[in-house]
Amino acid sequence: MAGFQTETLVLPGWDHVYSGKVRDLYVPAGESMDASDRVLVVASDRISAYDYVLESEIPDKGKVLTQLSQWWFEQLDFIPNHVISTDVPDAVAGRAMVCKKLDMFPIECIARGYLTGSGLLEYKASQTVCSLPLPGGLVDGSRLDPAIFTPSAKAEVGEHDENISFAQTIERIGAANADALAGLTLSLYSRAEEIARTRGIILADTKVEFGVDAHGTITLGDEVLTPDSSRFWDATTYAPGQAQPSFDKQYVRDWLTSDASGWDKASGLQPPALPADVIERTRARYVEAYERLTGRTFSA
Repeated sequence: MAGFQTETLVLPGWDHVYSGKVRDLYVPAGESMDASDRVLVVASDRISAYDYVLESEIPDKGKVLTQLSQWWFEQLDFIPNHVISTDVPDAVAGRAMVCKKLDMFPIECIARGYLTGSGLLEYKASQTVCSLPLPGGLVDGSRLDPAIFTPSAKAEVGEHDENISFAQTIERIGAANADALAGLTLSLYSRAEEIARTRGIILADTKVEFGVDAHGTITLGDEVLTPDSSRFWDATTYAPGQAQPSFDKQYVRDWLTSDASGWDKASGLQPPALPADVIERTRARYVEAYERLTGRTFSA
């Protein structure tokens, strides 16, 4: 994992087994990851950008991600999910869930309802996204109707995921699983996009992950429909043909690549610490996304 390293919490009754860019995983004390059927998933306040974990943290980010995921799991009750319980140690209350351990597919499942990001870059070069041909004349922010399934292959931590075609997905996980993941991802997107739109938010795209549980059931895992895994735009300011203000960490990326940061993305050096105003504005965007989507007041 490239970037700044942080210490993991010691939690009574749980042993730490893994740290990702944002999440830490624990299993019941005395059990191994292989033997355990459940895992405690703790969302930290860490933030990553350009495959680096930054020195600066975003206060309450882990709680926003966890509580928003929990809310979305409730809305998407037509898809099995991995949550067992939110009865967790006090030290991680609000930012952790006890989950079923899943055998995860090595595929990032991405639904795109709008053209932007890496999809836009590929479209400009070849008029395709993940080898899917698209109509001519599209611009940054153009709506894709119907939404498209554009998978990527999971990379090692610290490396870039690789956009792949549906045919390459079949090669990796088989036709039946590929069809199932595509159908579930697009159904999830359709439902979530409808819900978000009633809240004045456009769900431009989202990334989800699936695994298989002990009974062989394809199950939604990880986080779902958070500002870390999705692009949320304000419907009132949406204007195709330009970059859209978003409720995610784009504010952090923009600062890092600005002259103000003094950081060269190609240097291979750790990015600098974030200024206080960037931290606060990023936190505010995450909290606003939570409150507008759920209709609830965020409480740390």
